[in-house]
Amino acid sequence: MNITVAIDSMKGSLSTFQSGDAIKEGIRRVIPDANVTVCPIADGGEGTVEAIVSATCGEWIETTVKNPLGLPVPAKYGISDKTAVLEMAAASGITLISEEERNPMHTTTYGVGELLRDAIQKGCRKFVIGIGGSATNDGGIGMLQALGFEFLNQNGEQVPFGAKGLSEIVTIRTENALKELSECEFSVACDVTNPLCGERGASAVYGPQKGATPEMVKQMDIWLKQYADLTKTILPKADENYPGAGAAGGLGFAFLSYLNARLESGVDMVIRETGLSDKIRNTDIVITGEGRLDGQSYQGKAPIGVAKLAKQFGKTVIAFSGCVTEDAKLCNEHGIDAFFPIVRTPCSLSDAMNVENAYRNLADTAEQVFRLILACK
Repeated sequence: MNITVAIDSMKGSLSTFQSGDAIKEGIRRVIPDANVTVCPIADGGEGTVEAIVSATCGEWIETTVKNPLGLPVPAKYGISDKTAVLEMAAASGITLISEEERNPMHTTTYGVGELLRDAIQKGCRKFVIGIGGSATNDGGIGMLQALGFEFLNQNGEQVPFGAKGLSEIVTIRTENALKELSECEFSVACDVTNPLCGERGASAVYGPQKGATPEMVKQMDIWLKQYADLTKTILPKADENYPGAGAAGGLGFAFLSYLNARLESGVDMVIRETGLSDKIRNTDIVITGEGRLDGQSYQGKAPIGVAKLAKQFGKTVIAFSGCVTEDAKLCNEHGIDAFFPIVRTPCSLSDAMNVENAYRNLADTAEQVFRLILACK
């Protein structure tokens, strides 16, 4: 029996790799000679880089970049066959600074540009990028500054880091940007559809969680609009209303406008980059899942992406999850034939998420499911 396991991490508990290994162990208790292929999967958020780099046998690169406050921080990204795979959160993520330090007026995406520049210098011309979890609202100008774009104030000087810098821009120059950028292709994992500005824009929706006060939100929204209008004077195709332009504090707008990037579903990107289609094509059963299955899981989550792909090849799809809600039955309408919660006895949340307990529960559940499958053959 050929089985492909493509299960997302169970956040705070098992990684995608640990989950896959647990399922593999459970299956082989029942079918020792089963051909079980574990393919790491993610939805464009946490674990995306690790999933792609591992699935493609890439190498890890470590470097030092500026964190959201402009201070040096170690960061790593992956390279696989001249493709750089990175997460903006490695340089400009909200988890890199304390809650007291969060202030989008000053936090910058400069470190993201440093990661890109380092990969370009190493010969990469294709980029796969996750942009979730940002601490910033600078419209991506920090990243662009690191790549050689110039955002100048009335004195002809580069504007300061952070959203505050947006308020000082009077001139934008592109002629000193890295020449290699014209040879580069950028694919950005983005599952939000927020525009750059307005009531659904970057500042209003995500600013508060990054430390913005109501007054900051109003100011930043005005400055982002001014930045967009100025951008359109030199790049007429720039569109602040494009779905996803407001992602990561406007980083989506910077990628779209200045780097001609493509925004796409995170799980679709991971499926493509890991070559999951080829693995599923010749399998008998596909196994997927994540920490929680609910009525929202079909909206861009990894298990449904895997299930939809599997159904293109007519495969049976089973899902495992740490917990399921009553409305998780909607998943059955989106390609998952059957799903199973793995918690086997009443316990506390901390006990359920304990790595050893979760691994054992997942392996034991997989064993019982495949005992049933074998009995019904």
